[in-house]
Amino acid sequence: MDKKVWLITGISSGLGKALAEAVMNAGDYVIGTFRKDAQIEAFNLVNRGRGHAIFLDVTDHEKIEKVVSDIKRIDVLVNNAGIGFIGAVEETSTEETRTVFEANFFGVLKMTQAVLPKMRAQNSGHIVQISSHGGIKAFAGFGIYNASKFALEGFSEALAQEVAPLGIKVSLIEPGPFRTEFASSGLPEAKKVIYDYADTAGAFRSKLKGVHGKQEGDPKKAALAIIDLVNADNPSLRLPLGKVPLMTIQMKLDSVKADLEYNREVAENVVFKS
Repeated sequence: MDKKVWLITGISSGLGKALAEAVMNAGDYVIGTFRKDAQIEAFNLVNRGRGHAIFLDVTDHEKIEKVVSDIKRIDVLVNNAGIGFIGAVEETSTEETRTVFEANFFGVLKMTQAVLPKMRAQNSGHIVQISSHGGIKAFAGFGIYNASKFALEGFSEALAQEVAPLGIKVSLIEPGPFRTEFASSGLPEAKKVIYDYADTAGAFRSKLKGVHGKQEGDPKKAALAIIDLVNADNPSLRLPLGKVPLMTIQMKLDSVKADLEYNREVAENVVFKS
């Protein structure tokens, strides 16, 4: 079987880096994106024949078109690049919100749209969206990040139905806390702080900062799980990764089910009577 060509965004660290290394070790070819020239040079120096690094900021839509058009074949697209953000909804400015959505939603959407014509022409392909358990369940202090991942989940769920007859697969990866740089001191947060949210969003800010280096998830194991998913005959639409997302996603499902049952009579009574 020929090598698969994986296009993975954001492979400088964390899950993206672990996945790129695991894919190359498994014998497939990686085209990975960085935002620093020095990282590109270092990657290309040691991975000749196994992978190739290119410069790309996923918020640059014109650059996305150029990058994708220059690649002959793409078997797997992994939309990994993105950013975190903490802060209460009221604390967050419109500018801060747009920054999150440009990376986590619009950049992913544009990458997906740019790659789809190639996959349609091939009658094959797999689009892997790195979402989050926070794309299913929201948390106080994480609302804007949650919103960006909810949006990602929404269009990807519809996309999966649209492209299935064309031989293209879509999967949403929903990690919990992983031992990456996500919760490091560089994690973006709302500049404005409102004291009234100290016990909710404020507590979440402190908690998230405190877990750095202690998260349950192992990026190397997650990378292998993603490769197994891509190689499966019938991959699932969603893949939660970690014990925490198993708990939080189940909490969301239980909450939705409880609201559905509680309001069933009300819902049924608002329709026209035949």
